[in-house]
Amino acid sequence: MSSIFTGSIDERRNEVIKLLNIGVTFDIIQRNIIVAGKQIILVAVNGFLDSDLSEKIMEYFYSIGEDSMPQDMQGFMQNCLPFASVNPVEDEQAFKDAVLSGLICFVIEGYEKILSIDTRQYPSRSVEEPDKDKVLRGSRDGFVESLLPNTALIRRRIRDESLIFEIQRVGRSSRTDVAVGYMKDRVNEDIIIKVLNRIKSINVDSLTMNQESLAEALFPGHWYNPYPKFKYTERPDTAAASLLEGSVVVVVDNSPSVMVIPTSLFDIIEDANDYYFPPVTGTYLRLTRMITNLLALFMTPLFLLFVENPDWIPKGFDFIMIKDDINVNPLIQFLILELAVDGLKMASVNTPSMLSTPLSVVAAIVFGDYTVQSGWFNSEIMLYMAFVAVANYTQSNMELGYALKFSRILLLVVTELFGIWGFVIGTVIILAALLLNKTFAGRGYLYPLIPFDRVQLLKRFFRISLKANERFQQQIKQ
Repeated sequence: MSSIFTGSIDERRNEVIKLLNIGVTFDIIQRNIIVAGKQIILVAVNGFLDSDLSEKIMEYFYSIGEDSMPQDMQGFMQNCLPFASVNPVEDEQAFKDAVLSGLICFVIEGYEKILSIDTRQYPSRSVEEPDKDKVLRGSRDGFVESLLPNTALIRRRIRDESLIFEIQRVGRSSRTDVAVGYMKDRVNEDIIIKVLNRIKSINVDSLTMNQESLAEALFPGHWYNPYPKFKYTERPDTAAASLLEGSVVVVVDNSPSVMVIPTSLFDIIEDANDYYFPPVTGTYLRLTRMITNLLALFMTPLFLLFVENPDWIPKGFDFIMIKDDINVNPLIQFLILELAVDGLKMASVNTPSMLSTPLSVVAAIVFGDYTVQSGWFNSEIMLYMAFVAVANYTQSNMELGYALKFSRILLLVVTELFGIWGFVIGTVIILAALLLNKTFAGRGYLYPLIPFDRVQLLKRFFRISLKANERFQQQIKQ
């Protein structure tokens, strides 16, 4: 029985056409050429070809004479193809993966193996600063949707031979490329083995949602705990810094962000701005972000608790109380505003850029003034929810922002139902969610607070200088 590796060149051509549905799908091309008296079948995806590079390779092919044409594939690769990324293909699945991922494949008469050459050029946007992960000072490049440029952006920052990228393919249909990056001399070997084994054991049809699909497959279960188990970043400098600290970076093709494993709550809260300023300024920014996140979590539940118990308000702070009549229960007002903030976010994403500014002004006037005059909302509640809405943007991790939002809603509901005991119970539930949130490495989610590590904990709160950090790393190695 003939296949793409055996039989006459015509039989192999028919098998290639049948295998890849050439002629039915328009974007996979197949050409028949003759080089040095040998028939060659060229197969490639039209949209992935680098035209200039492919043309140069074909010119070199046509310059080969019959007397210099080797009799085996190995000799052809060594003597007739001065190109870096050339590999033989030895099985049918590898041939399909090579063609569909953008490589040019050559079925050469008389050669049992198939030759693959990497000349692909994926359609992608330019390397630019991510909208969500901006810095006040520092590099302005960001990851794109192609895997190779993303690994190159990291390699550009770490010119060390111990930086390893292991490639895997996930998904029966999508065959998505997933690269696992780590520093060989710094990573915990148990973690990298666990990550690679988990990725190899994933049995899904496709990674429809790219990194989210991979994350759900890597860490199934515990869906009810909203706190993120992975850190995502669109910045190459952040990914490089994580690698140098011994973390594992997972790069998924078609995704403009990478996944950092393992991670803790303090790792997620960190921001690149902390390191692009002097230690004092970086420490101030970090502490400001932590305090703002805590206020965003507890401010509205505490205000609701004081509204229900006005006698608990300290003397001199009576001004925080609601002055106007309360027509709608404060809890209902808070819940409506929580939904309204997310509704405005989604509306801003789908609003054409030329209309975003005027619609923002209209929304501010309607929600800020008319809603109070209508009696639906009280101005004090609008003020505190406005602070919470702005505070959510102090940290770039969207998953953590929504985790804080769900925790805040839980606190609001139980505080309304059970008063001070509800507030205490809600706080205990939030702490339990943090303590019981399992990380990929099995280390505590609140590390270095739990388990306690004094030196590491101080580093999480206070940004130290580069020389001090190097001395600290040397002490750890010793």
